[in-house]
Amino acid sequence: MAQYELLLPKMGESVAEATIIKWTKQPGDLIQLDDTILEIATDKVDSEVPSPVAGKLVKQLFAADDVVQVGAVIATIEIEGAAESAPIVETKQEEVPAPTVNVENVPGVAQLPIAKTEESTPQDFKNSDRFYSPLVKNIAAQENITVAELDQLKGSGAEGRLTKDDLLNYIQSKKGGTTIKATSIATESPSPVEANKPITPSAKPVTSVSGGDEIIEMDRMRKLIAEHMVMSKHTSPHVTSFVEADVTNMVMWRDKVKKAFEQRENEKITFTPIFVEAVSRAIKDFPMINVTVNGTQIIKKRDINIGMAAALPSGNLIVPVIKNADQLNLVGLTKAVNDLASRARNSKLKPDETQGGTFTLTNVGSFGNVMGTPIINQPQVAILAVGAIKKKPAVLETEFGDVIAIRHMMFLSLSYDHRVVDGALGGSFVRRVADYLENWDINREVS
Repeated sequence: MAQYELLLPKMGESVAEATIIKWTKQPGDLIQLDDTILEIATDKVDSEVPSPVAGKLVKQLFAADDVVQVGAVIATIEIEGAAESAPIVETKQEEVPAPTVNVENVPGVAQLPIAKTEESTPQDFKNSDRFYSPLVKNIAAQENITVAELDQLKGSGAEGRLTKDDLLNYIQSKKGGTTIKATSIATESPSPVEANKPITPSAKPVTSVSGGDEIIEMDRMRKLIAEHMVMSKHTSPHVTSFVEADVTNMVMWRDKVKKAFEQRENEKITFTPIFVEAVSRAIKDFPMINVTVNGTQIIKKRDINIGMAAALPSGNLIVPVIKNADQLNLVGLTKAVNDLASRARNSKLKPDETQGGTFTLTNVGSFGNVMGTPIINQPQVAILAVGAIKKKPAVLETEFGDVIAIRHMMFLSLSYDHRVVDGALGGSFVRRVADYLENWDINREVS
């Protein structure tokens, strides 16, 4: 019998670890090729891990809720009669080293007066009940941050985990000589004087529950969404600008081509790829809307990666990303939109497909809403909501004077980060998107 070591598969360049949700196979279970063995989750999406071999599950090396590094051995599978036919399964998995990080080159820390140390003090994490990623451990070692210090820091990650940014903020406060806020410490010992003062409980919203009320615990994804939305509102001062657009030509064009398009491409064309194209073109006109903020630095993104918010059957929300959307024609955008939307609804997205967005589009019109004020998807600085398309009487200017006609109208609303996007830029950008939609060529060839 040969032993096959199942590794946690690579899930994209930006994904280094995942949390085990549950094992769908138990030790002793027979496994067929491509059977799902376990379900895992990143901070964005859930995934299934299929078996690349057939055999019997012998051992699980991690339990549910454990956080596992990509490339780590997570289980062993016994393959009957494979000793002669499949020597590849004998290959041992080398230990995945923790990433080496030069703290001086980490964004947000390079400008700090960090003293160089010739040696970093090795830390023993065995006595800590808390999980720390290899990246956090490496930074702590280089900065001589003790395990006791780490255990006192409050984490902003899932389940209170300490993230890289939490640690870097702590280092910045410590090295800069500033007083660390109480909110960054999980527990603090009061001074002798303060110990004698009466403790005033912090104000918390009080929720009353009657006998007929139903208490529903948030699922993991809803908790992550809630944390992300609150963080965004705390991070960015939100401003929203509105534009009403006459999209009659766009609607008439789609009605004219949709049947032939579906027959030719075997894809249904919706308005979403048209919106994505207009947004991509407007970003090229106003590239400072395609940025992120790092302290006092503005990072202008080279790529135009458009996230499209998609509602899931569970009621949760996910944002798959169309990478390099400006490089796709309308046929390519349509296929990308349909593929990502379909796999999002069926929980088949890969973790990397929700990463790297530089701008987000959300269609509130799909729920019959005419406009909305969406929350920015951090670390981006803007998000566009498109409302429902409604027939309305509108005034048209003609060579014979003004006339009233029935037109297809819709509202566009852009929420933007007022730290770096002022009203002139935000207003001009959403107006430009509307211009591209209003000036749609009704005789355009599908390409």
